Amino acid sequence: MKTALYIRVALTIIIVLIAVLLARALWKHYMYSPWTRDGTVRADVVRIAPDVSGLVTQVNVVDNQVVKKGEVLFVIDRARYVDALGQAKANLAAARAAVVAAGANLDAAKAGIAQSRSNYDMYAAQSKRRQALADVVSSEDRANAQATADAARAALSKAQAGQEQAAAAQQQAEAAQKQAEAALATAQLNVERTEVRATVDGYVTNLLVRVGDYATAGAPRLALIDSHSFWIDGYFEETKLPQVHVGDDVDIRLMSGGVHLHGTVEGIARAIAEATNPTSTDLLANINPTFNWVRLAQRVPVRVRIDFAHMPAGTVLVAGQTATLIVHPHEHGQPVQASR
Repeated sequence: MKTALYIRVALTIIIVLIAVLLARALWKHYMYSPWTRDGTVRADVVRIAPDVSGLVTQVNVVDNQVVKKGEVLFVIDRARYVDALGQAKANLAAARAAVVAAGANLDAAKAGIAQSRSNYDMYAAQSKRRQALADVVSSEDRANAQATADAARAALSKAQAGQEQAAAAQQQAEAAQKQAEAALATAQLNVERTEVRATVDGYVTNLLVRVGDYATAGAPRLALIDSHSFWIDGYFEETKLPQVHVGDDVDIRLMSGGVHLHGTVEGIARAIAEATNPTSTDLLANINPTFNWVRLAQRVPVRVRIDFAHMPAGTVLVAGQTATLIVHPHEHGQPVQASR
């Protein structure tokens, strides 16, 4: 009887010990093992906006279509911008003609200076000779010669001023030509930008633009999911972060069909918002006077790079999908098996 009693007591103790060990293992697994069911597939969303305003005359894509970089997504009415391009070309032609005319005026001014200088040199020499022959030449002739030389000097100064004005006019004409060239380039760019093109390879999502809509420059009209940008954000409890390191291998299990992917920890967020300690209007800490006895661990985003080279064929990744992440920490270059 005693032996049977001892056996029953021993079995009971063993079962209790096993239960305690199992409970401890489960507690450690749920509290400290680096895994989470709170993973989300993410991707870059490129908001496509036209660079010019106008009516949408053509839509070349449908919802959820795959597009390549450079493909035309939709077209803005071109008529106004084609007219502006023609006007810019005409303005440039006029500006170039003005530059030619200004150059001709400058050449004429230079020729006038040459003639005025020649006349001045001649009359100045005559006046000098007559002044030297004061005994032979009358004072009236000497005065007339000096006046003629002074008039020639004034004409030369006037010609030089005219040359400066012609040079300034030429500079203005050349500046106007450059402005006209810039306006022509802008008009040409506007015509090209009436065709709104995909800036990345990706997927058209939630297409709402329609023929006849008015598109405003800078206002997004279409969302494009970059097909080369998918990653996964895992929101790990802070108690599990000590086991997560950049470069660790990650098992990824999508809730969609249980697809099994592989990945690598790419980065760990260094800040999250603190909802219980906002800053007051005086830039002072606003401390909540109440305290919750049940304190939940904060969740910190961990960015996981997906190994596309080993992704199962036919896998469809959708931004917003849910995933379970299991991190395999490395220690001294060797993976440490996480308890499951």
